[in-house]
Amino acid sequence: MDHATGAMGSLLLKLGDLIVGEYKLQTGVKEDVEYMKRELTSMYIALRKAGDIPRDQLDLQVKSWADEVRDLSYMMEDIIDKFLVHVEGAEPAVKPRKLKRLMEKMGDLFTKSKTRHEISEEIKGIKARVQEAADRRDRYKVNDVVANPSAAIIADPRLLSLYKDKKDLVGIDGPLNELTNMLLSDGHGDVEKQLKVVSIFGFGGLGKTTLAKALFDKLQSPFDSSAFVPVGRNPSAKKLLNDILFEINKNTYPELDERQLIDKLQVLLKNKRYFIVIDDIWDTEAWEIFKCALVNNCCGSRIITTTRILDVAEKTGEVYRIKSLSNDLSKELFHRRLSGGNSKNPSDLPAKVYDKILHKCGGVPLAIITIASLLDNKPMEFWSKIYNSIGFGHENNSDVDNTRKILLFSYYDLPCHLRTCLLHMSIYPEDRLIKKDDLIWLWVGEGFIQEEPGLGLFEIGERYFNELLNKSMLLPVENPDDGFVSGCRLHDIVLDMICQLAKEENFVTILDSNDACTSAPTNARRLSMRNKEVPLARIIMLQVRSFNAIDNVDKVPSLSCFEVLRVLNIQNSSSSTHLEHLGKLVHLRYLRIGIQVPDEIGYLKFLQVLNLAGSTELPQSISLLNQLKCLKAEYACLTVEQDWIGKLTSLEELWVLKVDFSSNFAIELGKLTELRRLQIHILYLDSVSLVKAWSRSLVKLEKIQVIDVLCISSGDTGGNVTLEGYVPPQQLRVFNLPHRQPGLYASIKSSWLPNLSHLSLHVDSPDVEIFGRFPALVYLSLYKDRPVQGHHVMGGAGVGLFPKLRVYKTRATPGPFLPGAMPSLEFLEFWVDVWTSRDGNIEFDFGSLLTLPMLQEVTIWMLSGGSIKDEDWRKAKETVRHTVDSHPNRPTLHLSDSLRGMAKHLGMAKHLDDPDAYGV
Repeated sequence: MDHATGAMGSLLLKLGDLIVGEYKLQTGVKEDVEYMKRELTSMYIALRKAGDIPRDQLDLQVKSWADEVRDLSYMMEDIIDKFLVHVEGAEPAVKPRKLKRLMEKMGDLFTKSKTRHEISEEIKGIKARVQEAADRRDRYKVNDVVANPSAAIIADPRLLSLYKDKKDLVGIDGPLNELTNMLLSDGHGDVEKQLKVVSIFGFGGLGKTTLAKALFDKLQSPFDSSAFVPVGRNPSAKKLLNDILFEINKNTYPELDERQLIDKLQVLLKNKRYFIVIDDIWDTEAWEIFKCALVNNCCGSRIITTTRILDVAEKTGEVYRIKSLSNDLSKELFHRRLSGGNSKNPSDLPAKVYDKILHKCGGVPLAIITIASLLDNKPMEFWSKIYNSIGFGHENNSDVDNTRKILLFSYYDLPCHLRTCLLHMSIYPEDRLIKKDDLIWLWVGEGFIQEEPGLGLFEIGERYFNELLNKSMLLPVENPDDGFVSGCRLHDIVLDMICQLAKEENFVTILDSNDACTSAPTNARRLSMRNKEVPLARIIMLQVRSFNAIDNVDKVPSLSCFEVLRVLNIQNSSSSTHLEHLGKLVHLRYLRIGIQVPDEIGYLKFLQVLNLAGSTELPQSISLLNQLKCLKAEYACLTVEQDWIGKLTSLEELWVLKVDFSSNFAIELGKLTELRRLQIHILYLDSVSLVKAWSRSLVKLEKIQVIDVLCISSGDTGGNVTLEGYVPPQQLRVFNLPHRQPGLYASIKSSWLPNLSHLSLHVDSPDVEIFGRFPALVYLSLYKDRPVQGHHVMGGAGVGLFPKLRVYKTRATPGPFLPGAMPSLEFLEFWVDVWTSRDGNIEFDFGSLLTLPMLQEVTIWMLSGGSIKDEDWRKAKETVRHTVDSHPNRPTLHLSDSLRGMAKHLGMAKHLDDPDAYGV
């Protein structure tokens, strides 16, 4: 779906099926439908052209016409869908592009005079409006509208290298040193011990948050307590205080009011040297409330704030004005973003256009990254066209205006489907971490993703997500300990832009205040509720297709208010939220709730995505949802009574907490032949027959891409879960089965799995080189039973192996790292043994860590066999610290001695998948 065309694409398909003769439409009605299809097809083309032009550049009459036709398309689809559902009854829904079987059933409906008369009257009324719209199209010459000449941008596929480039913060060293001096070098004695507040000021896109976060990471270690907390627009004082408390002591106090939270915070900070960053303050009210909690205890505490409003900066503390990048630094950042730094040297590019584009970016990092992403891999003659198109020639434009023009041009240069997905993200508030999986399935439920041959809906959505990342429209959020891009954030400038566009085009209506509620359009289609105090009774819900409660809400509107709702997304609801009338939402495609789901969910035959964020039980009626693509129940257990999972034959993604003993899940799993992702926390296989069934089922999952099972309990099977005859499919990306599988690791060949990026296995052999030839491997975790006596050493990696590996974890002592092996490794975790008999020496060549040029973080678990002298233990720890500190990157060291004296206990652990046996 393209937001510029409303529901026109799917509407035309349905009209095409309606006019087929066997559906027994009256002659006059059939002619009306044929006329509408012809006219709407022409209007669809005109809408697509108009949608490619910035809205502020459209003729007002054309803009008005386009808005009316979009609304008309929604209304028409609503009417037709109501008839389809009436015909459908209790039968399951069909795919949008395969309506023929459904339409055949409409013959009986239209033979009834009452129903035939109803649809006839509806179609006549619609036809009259279509005729009026067609007349205006001809008068306004909408078909002659000129589309944006820019070609589609091909996304850069090298995601990981681009992320690395973004982490190389150009031009930050100078500001970082200046701020460090402002904070810490302010004199001696009593002056230095006073509380000091510095405010980083600058407009959006200059990198205030980036600079503050770098400063926080650099300086927080010596402080007793530290916190980094975003504020944003319309801040909640209670949330801000709770966020600070959580950062300091990992607790929140939702039952306390602001005064009590301030008291709590004062007690915690009373005798501590603290360092707190308050990011993105928009007004002084939030600062004044927070300031009440500050304790000037003469311990040398420091506060950093960031804001884009000078008045706020001046009232919070000493102002540090963040500067734009110099011309040289702008060129460096620009060049790094072009093809990952592998394109021509900037000096080889057209100097006039190149210099002017950089000049008009004003040294704003976001603007530079955005325009470089836009120009990436474009022919040089196209640069002048882009330069002229975004109005860079107007010398009186401010840097802020030019940045927005760059973003708008990049936005309109996106393919229509990506524009729709990006615009939809205006439902999220500022500074929100947006989980990738949840976002993509929301796009599926909204109908933004259409099926393609050989691809699942999530696969297509993931491609959309990656393209938006590559175009710098989204900021990636990566889990540092596993290398996964788990989500994203929206830069403030991008969010401002899409919120404005969404409002102008009535794509999303944001409810965050009484004023917003009062001014909401009567034909609102998508609602985003951000304030639980909003009086929803003022909103007309009959035409609402999507209701999103992103933050905590006390209640939602009665579900009986909705007639055509397709998405019900309640992310954080209180216990008072009820789901009465849920079964009447027959159009629903996406449902996310945080409470127990009622049995009537079985009536939702069109449902594609079910996210039970807080439910611990799964009702039997879910088995009726045979159009379901995603079942995410991370806190639920599949029991013996719930052996219906095999009926969900359309399922592409399955998440559950636990599969209970004696469940037939291992057998039923093989029926889910469309499954692409399987995620289970604990899987119980308590018999040899179930172990064999599990193996046979995995063989049948020919489309599987992610197998992520954290723990398998194998009962009386001797601890082995052998996958007999299992050959992983070529498209497998994540393979996490950390339990005993004798010989499985040896049967996995790198040539079979070109896409494998994450691997966790239990191995029998200390040789790790077998995994070093997987071309896409970025995460490797290897488990092995430890002997009762002595230590265990994993084999080392040879030169040229593990070319992309970024995370390596092993419950053993690795062999020495040779030069040229693991050149991209950033995170390393391993275990070492310390023995008094060796005077505290550790049999690991710490000097080999110097061969890992990208190393950023090291976690070492120290164990000892039985008793060990304190002096030998201290000597071992000093050796570890000294050798890690000698690395030129000065990687962060996490040294844990919590396993002291536990080697024998670990060696006697019967099963690796018994976490209690390890005490960790």
